[in-house]
Amino acid sequence: MQRNSLYLFTVFGVAVRVHVTWLIIFVLVTWSLAAVYFPGEYRGWSPAAYWFVGVVTSLLFFASVLVHELAHSVVARLQGMNVRDIVLFVFGGVSELEGEPGSAQHEFLMALVGPLTSFLIGLASLSVWLLTKAAYQYVPAAAFYLFWINTLLGIFNLIPGFPLDGGRVLRSIIWGVTRDLRLATRLASLIGSFVAYAFIFIGIWQVFAGRFVSGLWIAFIGWFLNSAAQTSYASMVISDLLASHTVAELVNRDYPTVSDDLTVEALVRDYILGQGRRSLPVMQQGRYAGLVTVHSVRAVQREKWQTTRVGDAMIPADKVYGVTPAASLSSAIGKMAREGVHQLVVLDDGRLVGMLARDAVLEFIRTHAELGA
Repeated sequence: MQRNSLYLFTVFGVAVRVHVTWLIIFVLVTWSLAAVYFPGEYRGWSPAAYWFVGVVTSLLFFASVLVHELAHSVVARLQGMNVRDIVLFVFGGVSELEGEPGSAQHEFLMALVGPLTSFLIGLASLSVWLLTKAAYQYVPAAAFYLFWINTLLGIFNLIPGFPLDGGRVLRSIIWGVTRDLRLATRLASLIGSFVAYAFIFIGIWQVFAGRFVSGLWIAFIGWFLNSAAQTSYASMVISDLLASHTVAELVNRDYPTVSDDLTVEALVRDYILGQGRRSLPVMQQGRYAGLVTVHSVRAVQREKWQTTRVGDAMIPADKVYGVTPAASLSSAIGKMAREGVHQLVVLDDGRLVGMLARDAVLEFIRTHAELGA
């Protein structure tokens, strides 16, 4: 989810990002408020007022979504889980966690706090509306919209469709009863798919009833929920598979290395272009010293390739993402995704063992899938 997203800020130690798809829903919500909702409910405003209140209300709505996700993240961190970031996108927001909750009780609390937060924001907005409705025009208008939209958000997230909050609450209950997280995920995903198909059916029915836009949107939400439910279960199966295997099983121990005194020109000619290598470990007097990549080479001016040594262009060892042979494949692929890299240097007590490529892990997963394992 970090791809195609823009970093905004960090709050409570959690990075907040906006996905490019968020712009779509932000424009749609702002337009519906400024051109449809407020003109229909509050007559006599100027066009500028409709758009001003529409933009502010839309921003406050997405701030509410952010607070909803922050509630998940804070509870998760209090339980010792690492939260990668929060991403706002076309369907609202998502907190990206590393791994699964430690227990059914932890997941129950973490999932339930989101809808409860939305309900509290709704109540706070209702209070603002009650206090200001007699004295102001614009403030109570925005407050009343935020009241019912956050209430709807809380209700929607309580639908028992995994991976919605309600589906996670359901999974936590099944998990607590069966003591089997994988079975609980499978059952919650099946129920989530059933709920998703219900959305799709309702959406199609709405389209044929003449409500094309709303019906299409409901069907689209159903499609998204079904895809998310299936993906969530598949992700857990893959995570379980990778967690039971180590980096040592897939590390490429014959990966070529280059000396730190090699020129950048020779590196490009013989390895990058000659062998199609995009990164190579660098050795200095027989010891691992760092990593040279296509990106680090690009930082060197072309006319200086003949005189620049690889040791001067490489990324130092202490700044290279690495992993030990004993680490699980699950943690390794997670680090690749988190850091946006395609391979990791494998080190054993500072000694270079080889390289672990993402393609090797993906091929490992595909082979297991083909074998039905």
